Amino acid sequence: MIFITVGSQKFQFNRLLKAVDELVANGEITDEVFAQSGVCEYVPVHYEYKPFLNRDEFKSMMDKAFIVITHGGTGAIIGAIKYGKKVIAVPRLKKYGEHVDDHQLQLISEFTKGNFISSCENLSELGKCLKELDEKEFTVYHSNTEKYLVSISKYINKELIFEKENSEDI
Repeated sequence: MIFITVGSQKFQFNRLLKAVDELVANGEITDEVFAQSGVCEYVPVHYEYKPFLNRDEFKSMMDKAFIVITHGGTGAIIGAIKYGKKVIAVPRLKKYGEHVDDHQLQLISEFTKGNFISSCENLSELGKCLKELDEKEFTVYHSNTEKYLVSISKYINKELIFEKENSEDI
């Protein structure tokens, strides 16, 4: 299954939903497709969708998917690669009213340089990006969250010990 997620912000991403619909209609995509469509006005004809998913529904779709097509949001990308999914990220662009600026281009570029995802900046190449995905091997993402939590905890504990030692001197 291919899972499309466009996030839950106030920005539409009609271009992406329409491009996938066209690929399904012309037979380039034959897999089941489901989209979390957010505030998009475009209504997919050739695949299922729901504007917003609760946490359990989202997890269920992510579990079923082998490919995730997403916008260029950090949370969406990291969430998909943490699940071990092959990801194609498509940037929302300011010129289409999809975001306030083009920062998603830079975010996607960094994830692509790290070999975590595939980038598709031009939606006319989405079919090609999907075909190439089969042959790609990506770097496994390892979260640094635990490392940072341990570091912060050590720092806080040192500060508490320092404060206790110094308060006894007074």
